[in-house]
Amino acid sequence: MNILDKIIERKREEIAVSKSHTSLEQLKSSELFERKNYSLKESIKNKSGIIAEFKRQSPSKGIINNNVQPLEIASAYESFGASGISILTDKDFFGGSFEDILKVRNHINIPILRKDFMIDEYQFYEAKSIGADVILLIAACLSPNQVQEFTELAHQLDMEVLLEIHTEEELKHFNSEIDLVGINNRNLKDFKVDLQHSVQLKDQLPKDTLSVAESGIYALEDFHFLKEKGFDGFLMGEYFMRNPNPAKAFEEFSLLI
Repeated sequence: MNILDKIIERKREEIAVSKSHTSLEQLKSSELFERKNYSLKESIKNKSGIIAEFKRQSPSKGIINNNVQPLEIASAYESFGASGISILTDKDFFGGSFEDILKVRNHINIPILRKDFMIDEYQFYEAKSIGADVILLIAACLSPNQVQEFTELAHQLDMEVLLEIHTEEELKHFNSEIDLVGINNRNLKDFKVDLQHSVQLKDQLPKDTLSVAESGIYALEDFHFLKEKGFDGFLMGEYFMRNPNPAKAFEEFSLLI
């Protein structure tokens, strides 16, 4: 069983427990459920294009940074021009939680991406209830029909969709309702990184598609390479989070791009 399969198996267990504890009606009664969401599409067009990530750990890297608080980092990301903020909510594999979004939501005015493995409609109501503006759909663990259905649900809840692909086969998951397409430079099954592979996939998308380069951007040169190849957005987490002071690392990076 590869890493992705292990994560999905565990996610199904988590969702079952969550459903037994919190009903859809309880999620809908959240104060944040009625808020007007921010648009990541518009923010990417008008700002740096960077979706800066708050990320404590990963299956491939282990602990990245466990000594920082989400509000401190998110506030710095916003101050220095991030288009959006990605916050991991998977606990077992990435050390995330809903609390990381809740601590930030009312203190920043840019979009928040709930980054998790979305496989059940229930999770979309969770995302809305904690103040997420955007959800991630990972093609590797969904069918094209599921992507279509989940995109429609997300839009009904006033959330945008970032579809993540990594292979040519996953291009079939794209539909005209998708807001943004993220091309993962890292293979989720073996965690190897290949920037050139992502460029080749991007060139097969419709010309007007907002594209986001995800993961494996480890240097300013990587950012410039992907920008020159036409990417609109850049999802970056580890580059900043592995620094003892992620806020300072993002500030310094933003001055160079």
